[in-house]
Amino acid sequence: MPNILLTRIDNRLIHGQVAVTWSNHVGANLIVVANDEVAGDSIQQSLMDMAVSGMETRYFTIQETIDKIGLASEEQKIALIVKTPQDVLKLVKGGVPIRRVNIGNMHYSEGKEQLTSTVSVDEDDKKTFRELHELGVQLEIRRVPSEKGQNIISLI
Repeated sequence: MPNILLTRIDNRLIHGQVAVTWSNHVGANLIVVANDEVAGDSIQQSLMDMAVSGMETRYFTIQETIDKIGLASEEQKIALIVKTPQDVLKLVKGGVPIRRVNIGNMHYSEGKEQLTSTVSVDEDDKKTFRELHELGVQLEIRRVPSEKGQNIISLI
């Protein structure tokens, strides 16, 4: 069973807030980015690695994450970072044991409704969050550890 301490939706993936604040808060020593695009882009990986100090990183596609996360050792304390709720749903349906999701950043764009200052959703996002909720996943909007979390289900 992989030791996943944090699963976070953040469309910026790795940046200072994730690399320092959240990882230290949960005690992670490995950041796994599950994203099909970044898994094949060494330039984006190098840029994200610049934000990380004293911690290992892995960049996997969604399918690689499903296939490999169960091979993690007990010593690997994992912060799992994804871009979208749809990615989380694929991971959960693929057997990754995710029980709680921290929703940090989902940028506003055309067709999205702003729920909080950092989280905007469209109808597909709402549908996906409801499905994750039905699968027993706790879904909390929380930008930084010191903030009080909000259950996204109560907002959609």
